[in-house]
Amino acid sequence: MAKRFGGRFSPQPQPDENGARRPARPAPGEARHPLESRTRWVTIMAIPFLISAFWQDPNGLALHLIAFGSLASGMWMTREGLQAEAAYDARRVARRPAIPRKLFGGILTGLGLAIGAYVPGAEAGAGVIGVAGAVLHWLAFGTDPMRDKGMEGVDAFQQDRAQRILAEGEAHLKAMQDAILRTGDRRLEARVGMFAATARELFGHIEDDPDHIAPLRRYLGVYLQGARDATVKFSDLYAQTRDPRARKDYETLLDDLETEFAARSARLLEGGRSDLDIEISVLRERLAREGVRPADPAPTDPAPADPAALERPMTLDDLLIPRQGEKQRR
Repeated sequence: MAKRFGGRFSPQPQPDENGARRPARPAPGEARHPLESRTRWVTIMAIPFLISAFWQDPNGLALHLIAFGSLASGMWMTREGLQAEAAYDARRVARRPAIPRKLFGGILTGLGLAIGAYVPGAEAGAGVIGVAGAVLHWLAFGTDPMRDKGMEGVDAFQQDRAQRILAEGEAHLKAMQDAILRTGDRRLEARVGMFAATARELFGHIEDDPDHIAPLRRYLGVYLQGARDATVKFSDLYAQTRDPRARKDYETLLDDLETEFAARSARLLEGGRSDLDIEISVLRERLAREGVRPADPAPTDPAPADPAALERPMTLDDLLIPRQGEKQRR
């Protein structure tokens, strides 16, 4: 049976100490919505409007071309909205899409169906078809995310600043992955992918808490830019010479960078735990001043028996004595 490779140099997320698989932050454009394929099929079903347009009079030609263009544009907007929704769902902290693309896609779809079904003297029927198409679009694809997620207590200015810096970091990672393709070495491609996954893990922590963006700008800018330049130079050299020493030096550089990025992610997590412990201790002190005390936990385990009594074999007196005591109480 085939098994997915998941070793040290695999870009897939690795299990943690509890056996659970850590979710990795997806790259831009990598998150896919399960309903994206529906837009392609709807566009294909609109092709008859395009084909039949050339057997119509000039007015019919224009109407059929507009109907096909409206349906195709609506499906394009819907696909963009589905991709934005997939990226929104993949992140723990995200803002709602600035443009409700699925809403506009539904309007364009209904408009295209109404124009395609238009016949002089039957405007009401064309309008009903258009409204029905828009409603079916809403039932098939749903609505756009209309509220921010996980933004409670997050500074909007810091969030926007972090998004700009992270976008630059993603551009450096994308350039590294594109440059390493010139070597034609799958192991090097996987190694760069693993480093990109580690860097994106740090990106995810920054998205969750953008207040830590200031001390990490050097890692997201200077270090990633240097790694990109080193990858470009190494790819050009290794594609021509296949120098093993250059390869070893480049892999050592990636190991050092990956270790540093992983350490920064761990420090952010530890800092979050420390802040949580401080908040809990302050809350406990405040409750203690108000006179609120936590209830003492009830003992769950009985008192341990005498080891000597456990080792002694049971006799007839042990069975009769408790019964005699019970009779006296009666």
